[in-house]
Amino acid sequence: MSPSPVAVIGGGPAGLTAAYLLSKQRIPVVVFEADPDYVGGISRTATYKGYHFDIGGHRFFSKSQEVEDLWTELLGADMLIRPRSSRIVYRGKFFAYPLKAAEALFKLGIIESALCVLSYFKARLFPVRDPKNFEDWVSNQFGRRLFNIFFKTYTEKVWGMSCKEISADWAAQRIKGLSLGAAIRSALWPQRKRSGGSVIKTLIDSFRYPRLGPGLMWETCARKVQVLGGVVKMGARVTGCAYDAEAKSWTVTSVDRNGVTETLTAAHVLSSAPMRELATILTPALTPPPAAAAAALRYRDFLTVVLILKERDAFSDNWIYVHDPTVKVGRIQNFKSWSPEMTPDPANACYGLEYFCFEGDGLWRSSDEDLASLAKRELAQLGLVQPGDIVDSCVVRQAKAYPVYDDDYAEHVATVRRELDERFPTLHLIGRNGMHKYNNQDHSMMTAMLTVKNIVTGRKVYDVWNVNEDAEYHETVETTPGSGAAGLRQVPSRLASNAP
Repeated sequence: MSPSPVAVIGGGPAGLTAAYLLSKQRIPVVVFEADPDYVGGISRTATYKGYHFDIGGHRFFSKSQEVEDLWTELLGADMLIRPRSSRIVYRGKFFAYPLKAAEALFKLGIIESALCVLSYFKARLFPVRDPKNFEDWVSNQFGRRLFNIFFKTYTEKVWGMSCKEISADWAAQRIKGLSLGAAIRSALWPQRKRSGGSVIKTLIDSFRYPRLGPGLMWETCARKVQVLGGVVKMGARVTGCAYDAEAKSWTVTSVDRNGVTETLTAAHVLSSAPMRELATILTPALTPPPAAAAAALRYRDFLTVVLILKERDAFSDNWIYVHDPTVKVGRIQNFKSWSPEMTPDPANACYGLEYFCFEGDGLWRSSDEDLASLAKRELAQLGLVQPGDIVDSCVVRQAKAYPVYDDDYAEHVATVRRELDERFPTLHLIGRNGMHKYNNQDHSMMTAMLTVKNIVTGRKVYDVWNVNEDAEYHETVETTPGSGAAGLRQVPSRLASNAP
């Protein structure tokens, strides 16, 4: 009798990594991807008239050698080495990011720079104790004056709320290891290592990148899953996950693009679907407190207006952050800078203007024509396009791009986790939305890798929640109940290639 397959909800980096590694172990797997055309989730690459573009921009760089090795295994020579370049637009001027001290001094002016440094020293001498929100955390690291210049406007565009309402967890996760002091030291002495030898990810000089965008990685991964005997169902939305505690099995119900309902019996379910959505399709249903906690989780959506225009070399960065409060655009991608092959006509450039919104609000519901007009106006206002240079445009919308780290998110996630762990032992949450953790794709992949190892060994050796934002596995010490000091055991601090 053949073993029951593993059901994977979502064909993004986490889901496809899990499916590929399970398939290599000859464990049958079925991936359910709601999108009818693209795998990769937010790491997919969309296309329009031969132009390729990211949904958000994805640098391929990880502290985990196992993640790096998997990227190489999947794409090999199709991975390019690309220079890292990103800047901030503030008051009509470009500032390198990370900060270059001499440039900042010149462009901000001596008086403003002196005030920023004084503000930084004040923050170091009198920091906010135990900062709970984004504003206080960043102000501690950079000083309140630099926070207002280089963080506040952009961050509030991204999240649609005050920086005082955003948890400090998000800042600690996205800007870990970086402060004004670190940025200035990096500019003056350009080593890229901490004392322990690890790289501050925010300061990397180069990264790997698939020649046709990140979607190439996940399209290749999906094909390899199928070659190994796995199944990838496109346009298949999971509408129900029913757990039979006695049989220790799942019945997964899905609806395909034609409205046909199918069921699958599975031994395990791996979910990278948004935690809020998963909670509504489980049987038995969650009890009221966890159900309410899941329903309270929030997500930020965004859309990209892609403009194809005559190449004027307006900027060569991978992207620029727009800190100008007079425009709605938050970030501008230059897809040719990610890979020249993304733009088929060398006489043209292809920019992606990112607008952050909530699904159903005014921006989200605007017509593609109105959004293209807005993007053209704002690009001209920023001085990045000449009249008549724009050749064509299209719009890509991305729902639930970012889990929101508001004041209550951690408590809500913990409440849901406790219930799922107690009642559904073979349900595994993986990836950004599955775990409601704002992370990069290497982090998402690592959660999938650990989950596969748990399934293969038949026990939860690894706690995927101990994977941090650098795709490292935190070392923890656990005690066997009743055993005292003799029961102490250490959990591996990093997922290594020879881990069990």
